[in-house]
Amino acid sequence: MANVVSLLVLAGSKTAEIEGISAAGSTKESRRYTAVADAELLLKGPLTLRKWPLPPLSAGVSPALISHVASGLIGLETEVLGTGLLQIPPFPYLALDSPSLGPAECVTTGKAMHPKRVESLRQKGLELGLSLVKPLLLSECVPGGTTTALAVLTGLGLEVEELISGSNRNPPKELKKRSVEKGLRAAGLGASPSLTQLLAAVGDPFQPVAVGLLLGARQVGQPVLLGGGSQMLAVLALALSTLDPSLRREFVQDVSIGTTSWLVDECISSSLKKSSFLSLIEQVESFFSVPLLGLCSGLRFYESSKKVLRDYEHGFVKEGVGAGAFSLLAQLNGCSCKELLQGCELAVDQLNEIY
Repeated sequence: MANVVSLLVLAGSKTAEIEGISAAGSTKESRRYTAVADAELLLKGPLTLRKWPLPPLSAGVSPALISHVASGLIGLETEVLGTGLLQIPPFPYLALDSPSLGPAECVTTGKAMHPKRVESLRQKGLELGLSLVKPLLLSECVPGGTTTALAVLTGLGLEVEELISGSNRNPPKELKKRSVEKGLRAAGLGASPSLTQLLAAVGDPFQPVAVGLLLGARQVGQPVLLGGGSQMLAVLALALSTLDPSLRREFVQDVSIGTTSWLVDECISSSLKKSSFLSLIEQVESFFSVPLLGLCSGLRFYESSKKVLRDYEHGFVKEGVGAGAFSLLAQLNGCSCKELLQGCELAVDQLNEIY
């Protein structure tokens, strides 16, 4: 897979410490190291002793396990970028700003980041995007990131509070909505905030980096596969908001979103009886008058002998660390869903051997 550049962005936000906001770690303390632990599993695999144990989950297993198996099957290596982490990762990575800055403040404060930090991260992402000579697969691990995704989409003017998922089996829509409303009210942004103003108020450090990467990659004509769900749609919406409307349709022609079937299956809206994620795509399409391409992997765990994998079929975890995009790429490169399933089951056994 030398024809694709795979970049994983790890970032931190104190939004993840709101009680009940995220299931990417069953305690707020464990969510502080989720990103580094997941990346370590993706890079090193389940058989290697790792510095950071996977955070305890109420059900399921880290989606980084899926990403590791899928990328291993096709020989795809991933480079890691980091910003706003509380730990120095125990593997090679590119620090995008000083570790002393730490995570973004909670979305409820309305003062998540200093505007200069936002601009610096966006510029670094842009420079990396402009340097690409191959298509980009962009993935992320940001506990609390679906809440900041809701915040920036709401700040842009979209009404999507019924459509944003998360790692919880039943996403805490009201808690997310209240948190976002509190932050936007505290920020007092007005009708048409700039990208920098919006992200400084209620964003997370991943978002400006990803927007810069996306804009840069498209500027040099590289296709981009955004690996994830609502967080990647928020990044795409932010990028589109910076473009002249006449340029938007051409911009999205080589941009696609790769996710899991579990996310596509989910219906969390009480009023809509269809996929919440597909409805979210339609909202972004309508708002910016562009056609968007969403793809999902065919990987399913119905027939798995491992409970932590079958948990995905019951609405737990669903997506993260590019799991949908990695498994989709594996399929497109000739791997069957059976191979992926068998690889994931073996990895679960290996994970249990180590711990």
